[in-house]
Amino acid sequence: MIAVRLVVFLTLWVIAMFPLLSQAGHENRDVTTIAADRLKLLIDSGEKFILIDLRPAKEFQEKRLAGSRSIPVTELDKRLGEIPKSGRVVVYAATASNDIPDEVFQLFEDERYKNVTVMLEGFQGWEKRKFPVETGRR
Repeated sequence: MIAVRLVVFLTLWVIAMFPLLSQAGHENRDVTTIAADRLKLLIDSGEKFILIDLRPAKEFQEKRLAGSRSIPVTELDKRLGEIPKSGRVVVYAATASNDIPDEVFQLFEDERYKNVTVMLEGFQGWEKRKFPVETGRR
């Protein structure tokens, strides 16, 4: 009987917590996220998508995910047209996705981007796992 109660409790807890997980720290937004491990699997399998690095250009020039484009957060509103509204787009910042300014998500929402996914752990999480990066100027 205790096991059944525990299963019911855990099930209800997961259901109650799922919306919080999908919002990635942005209380009023439905933000789609992807873990660095999952992104690495997609890259390794040849999945087609566009990577957007939201970090400052200097950080991008030093090192980045292979094949990513630099569109710093400070330039995003002016360069939004460079991001397609179709196909898969993954954006990342230096740190965890809940550190990305809420204005970024508001901009994607206002401009009706439904194809943008955010890497949860950010570039630091990618490096922490010792996943490959490109280095040097591009």
